Amino acid sequence: MISIQAATAAYEEWLGQHLTLLPQDVELKHQHMAESPFLFLRATFYRWMQLWPAHAGAAAKAPAVLAVGDLHVSNFGTWRDKEARLVWGINDFDEAYTLPYTLDLVRLATSAHMAVNEAHLSIAHKDACEAILAGYRDGLAAGGAPLVLAEQHTWLRHMMSGELRNPELFWAKMNALGEIDGGVPGSARKAVQYLLPGSNLTCHWTHRVAGLGSLGRQRFVALAMFDGAQIAREAKAMAPSACIWSGRRATKKSTASIHYQEILDSCVRATDPFVELRGGWIVRRLAPDCSRVELSSLPRQRDEGKLLHAMGFETANIHLSRRKNGVAILADLKKRPRAWLHKSATAMLNATMADFEAWRKG
Repeated sequence: MISIQAATAAYEEWLGQHLTLLPQDVELKHQHMAESPFLFLRATFYRWMQLWPAHAGAAAKAPAVLAVGDLHVSNFGTWRDKEARLVWGINDFDEAYTLPYTLDLVRLATSAHMAVNEAHLSIAHKDACEAILAGYRDGLAAGGAPLVLAEQHTWLRHMMSGELRNPELFWAKMNALGEIDGGVPGSARKAVQYLLPGSNLTCHWTHRVAGLGSLGRQRFVALAMFDGAQIAREAKAMAPSACIWSGRRATKKSTASIHYQEILDSCVRATDPFVELRGGWIVRRLAPDCSRVELSSLPRQRDEGKLLHAMGFETANIHLSRRKNGVAILADLKKRPRAWLHKSATAMLNATMADFEAWRKG
């Protein structure tokens, strides 16, 4: 297998054929990749897809679903649905693709292992895997259910309360975003305009540096005043999943291989009406309670087993986008030994750690 340096260069060359990469942000991504194994994992889904066939063992063969792909414990957040209710769930589907259902579970468990090793979580490795798997089974058995933080899931709402933060701080951060180096593409302006509450709003356009897997792509934020307060919309450049690159499948520069909207429309979900794929851009509302939730922002006193159970349940919600999946997956799970998830996650952890050390040395 080629080195992590060679794989990164090859992937970025391929990605650059589908969208405009920002060299300064790509360099920042490379720096973050050397800071910790967890950040490295989040930034290198393309490498995960190279490692998966060789290191996942029996987990590599399983019924296929429309999967998240780049799933990890920090890929969860909150949003408001069309009834303005607060909802919690998976936050990003940039790498959505048809994959074995096991890939999402193993990647989520591997990220939990890393979070434990880096003291972001305090649960035992095996207990983390068991909680994820129990939640996943429960989600499949129930036929899925959105995690609406209203009269139910009050414990989760309380856990998220630290992240439903001070609006003044949120908007101060938005207003401090860097100026755009160059213009905003007309397609991005048009995509954002579609999700604004009015056609005559005056927008201040900024550049946002966020995420890790997508760091290096163009991200434009439009800030405007509406009915006496600020609003924000973001347009992020999209490309086909890294699964296509890893499999060396030829693809044209097109949205045909982007499954973001498909997975949003078909999974069990209380959907955010302000998230939509338009052309080559994923457009979303940014607000204090419509964003990713990092582990570091959660209260120190928390039931981590229950949180990981919820992450497993939400993963089932996504995999049930094709309703017949549940029966086939539950049947497959029954055939697997008890510790299969922990074993596969440990193998992928070791392979990723080797790449991380090689990246730092390189």
